[in-house]
Amino acid sequence: MTELQNTRSSGVTKAVIPAAGLGTRFLPATKAMPKEMLPIVDKPAIQYVVEEAAGAGLDDVLIITGRNKGNLSNHFDGVPELELTLERKGDESKLSKVQESSEIAEVHFLRQGQPQGLGHAVGRARRHVGDESFAVLLGDDLIDARDPLLDRMIAEHDSRGATVIALMEVPWESIHLYGCAVVEETDDADVVKVTGLVEKPSREEAPSNLAVIGRYVLRPEIFDILDGLEPGRGGEIQLTDALNHLAEGQGESPVYGVVFRGRRYDTGDRADWIKANVLLGVDHDELGDEITSWVLDFAEQLRARTNGS
Repeated sequence: MTELQNTRSSGVTKAVIPAAGLGTRFLPATKAMPKEMLPIVDKPAIQYVVEEAAGAGLDDVLIITGRNKGNLSNHFDGVPELELTLERKGDESKLSKVQESSEIAEVHFLRQGQPQGLGHAVGRARRHVGDESFAVLLGDDLIDARDPLLDRMIAEHDSRGATVIALMEVPWESIHLYGCAVVEETDDADVVKVTGLVEKPSREEAPSNLAVIGRYVLRPEIFDILDGLEPGRGGEIQLTDALNHLAEGQGESPVYGVVFRGRRYDTGDRADWIKANVLLGVDHDELGDEITSWVLDFAEQLRARTNGS
């Protein structure tokens, strides 16, 4: 992932990253460590997400946390004693990496309080965001910096005065795992108007194979809608329900979707987290050659083992 700073001009300057989940799919690894701190190669997953926000010009980042998430704030703090030790050793490379996380953006933290769902977590950002549009980035979805998504979403928000969500084509047999968009085409193949959202439909009931992925650019009207929602799926306040209100024309702005066709890594699943480490590892500046060579050798061994069985 790169760290290019964006120079665009937009009213969207704040990002919200919900990070209050328990990470039960990664137990026991997450028994004492937040899932957002699980490393992807040599950085915790949460750092990639903050870097993505900053790269799109969102230098004011609010992370919504929960219990036992102190490591998140520690990671984005300076560590004077460690930095001094590295400085005395003359290890400028490691010093730069340590300082990097505390210099990416202005990072703030807020406790969710009660674990009442993604919509509730987003709603908790109201006082920080105020009357401005803002982006929401889910930490389980990593977007490769070489395939920027937020820039395009913010541009569509600005030009259309709309709420914008990220969509991705998935195999029809997998659509039941996602929120699914009801869409109308526009004059742009990568932009659709969203007229409804269906949560985890069966293949037979799915209106499209466009799945909602974890990037949103929201207008401040979302807060009033969230405040008025009854608990939905799982007894929680669902962001999807609030977005569906807007998509069905019950708000001030329409909803559009940007169809993402780049590289995305799902780190909320154990197998996909391992794949993300390999995929990003082979492209790593320092480790790429070594990991690529190992992967190729291991693939031959695995093929021989499989054929032998």
